[in-house]
Amino acid sequence: MKSQLSTNFYSQIIELLQSARNNVIRTVNSTMTSTYFEIGHMIVEQEQGGKERADYGKGLLKGLSQILTKEFGRGFSVTNLQQMKLFYKTYQKQQTLSANSETQLQKQQTLFADFELSWSHYLTLIRINDEQERKFYEIESAKNNWSVRELKRQYDSALYTRLSLSRDKERVKELSTKGHVFTKPQDIIKDPYILEFIGLPENSNYSENDLEQKLIDKLEHFLLELGTGFTFVSRQNRISFDDKHFYIDLVFYNRILKCFVLIDLKIGELKHQDIGQMQMYVNYYDRQVRLDDENKTIGIILCQNKSEAVVEFTLPENNEQIFASKYKTVLPSKEDLKLLIKE
Repeated sequence: MKSQLSTNFYSQIIELLQSARNNVIRTVNSTMTSTYFEIGHMIVEQEQGGKERADYGKGLLKGLSQILTKEFGRGFSVTNLQQMKLFYKTYQKQQTLSANSETQLQKQQTLFADFELSWSHYLTLIRINDEQERKFYEIESAKNNWSVRELKRQYDSALYTRLSLSRDKERVKELSTKGHVFTKPQDIIKDPYILEFIGLPENSNYSENDLEQKLIDKLEHFLLELGTGFTFVSRQNRISFDDKHFYIDLVFYNRILKCFVLIDLKIGELKHQDIGQMQMYVNYYDRQVRLDDENKTIGIILCQNKSEAVVEFTLPENNEQIFASKYKTVLPSKEDLKLLIKE
């Protein structure tokens, strides 16, 4: 008993220190980002004051870089100062600084509250020219605690493009103000899904089991590709009736929609029998597994190819439960992806 109490005591101290360390890191990141924003602000104002000379800005940054490097060491190259300048010019409209702020300290305290991500995140974001697209990735990074690497992957896989092409203008605008919000089953569907992280080549002779195993091996990445609120439940989930056994490839639960999400993996072209099989899985889960306070089960069939007509005429007109999406195991170019989505 005493040992158990000691263990709990040690765990509480460790948890406290880890929390404090995370808070320090967040504070350092926020302070550094806000400081770089203000440096960018000061550079822009100084350049505007000397804009009558064409080479004024270039000379200003070179001189500032030499002075700051001598005083503070690495991190203040001309390129880095140009990034701070671009950061300010990109985000100045989003800031809520009062024009009547009395002191520089008050300005900085206001700035510190505005930046949630690290400087490395913002270096990636300022390269996105479209403001709505940039805001979307900023919101999603903060909301889902994306690393810089994950932010770059989501951008490279054109997540915003995949979502926005299936939405009307008002819902596209919502993406840039709220991020990816789930309110109904259709909201969780992406078409296509980009599964380049599993490492399988496109058009290779791999089986559905190979694909399933790779997704399980890279489960963390697959959950990020699926979106917010997904938790893994099981693989090859057996359901049985009338002495017959069937196996659902992957079962997830979405905490936001409060429903099970069943995934079936298909190599090659989607057949109407595949849709019928998923309908059976969904019906079984709705009638035998889900609780009264849970919403209806969603079924997603991931396939290499599909006929929209086959999907349309196999499913009922008011379908809100079963969806067929393509997947790509090699990251396509943004142009190819746009063509793929429009097909």
